[in-house]
Amino acid sequence: MKVLLIKDVKALGKAGEVKEVKDGYGQNFLIAKGFAKAATNEVLKKYESDKKKEAENLRFEIANLEKLKEELSKITLEISKPVGANGSLFGGVTKDEIAHALKEQSHIEIDKKSLECDTFKSLGLHEVSVKLGHAIHAKFNINIKAE
Repeated sequence: MKVLLIKDVKALGKAGEVKEVKDGYGQNFLIAKGFAKAATNEVLKKYESDKKKEAENLRFEIANLEKLKEELSKITLEISKPVGANGSLFGGVTKDEIAHALKEQSHIEIDKKSLECDTFKSLGLHEVSVKLGHAIHAKFNINIKAE
């Protein structure tokens, strides 16, 4: 009996592979437990079409992330913070504040966890790196000014 593995099965194969197995093992274990489906022409065609759709969705997602990367590279955020008598910031500018400013000023919502920077504790222009996913990284600038 031929089966299409839906999940990885130890000592048999990885998901997506078509394997020849004994009828009892295929019916009573693999198919019954949801590890595989009987490898009929319909199942194989559906699997191939699903795989093509996933690849197309991945290409679309990567294209959107590349576009977002270009948009971010053109951005310079303006953040005003109170300063002390000697010109140093009170506290600093955190990832949360940067993410909020990005949403407010550029209407781009990015999770603060994807920002790769420390808390900025000085005035001036700073560069912030962002992990967008699929090994795509973007950079943008923030300008910290005194209130």
